[in-house]
Amino acid sequence: MSSPSILVVDDSPSLRRMIGACLRAGGFDVTEAADGDQAHALAVAGSFGMLVTDQVMPGMDGLTLIRSLRATPRYARMPILMLTTEQDGSIREQARAAGASGFLPKPFDPDGLMQAVAALLDAASPTSEG
Repeated sequence: MSSPSILVVDDSPSLRRMIGACLRAGGFDVTEAADGDQAHALAVAGSFGMLVTDQVMPGMDGLTLIRSLRATPRYARMPILMLTTEQDGSIREQARAAGASGFLPKPFDPDGLMQAVAALLDAASPTSEG
């Protein structure tokens, strides 16, 4: 079974590279986008099995990106992990309402990222539905 392709979106180049390197080391095929607009264009043109997105970005933010992708049939059930520095619980509520599957507060360590990704992918796998 092949690992899903993951779209990683963060406006911080260093954080985006770190996330990408961590996921690639875990065997995932990773595509990186610098903001929500670029991520949306890549998602429309391609096919991804998971989204890891920042919330606060210039242009299209994480919530808008999630809502937009959830409105696309092929991404309606894709696992979406939102990364955020926001401590405000209302952001999580808004993200969950928009369609986020899980959250990871920044800063995070590579193990925490891999655990969150694995948990969301496992929960979304067809075999876990019985």
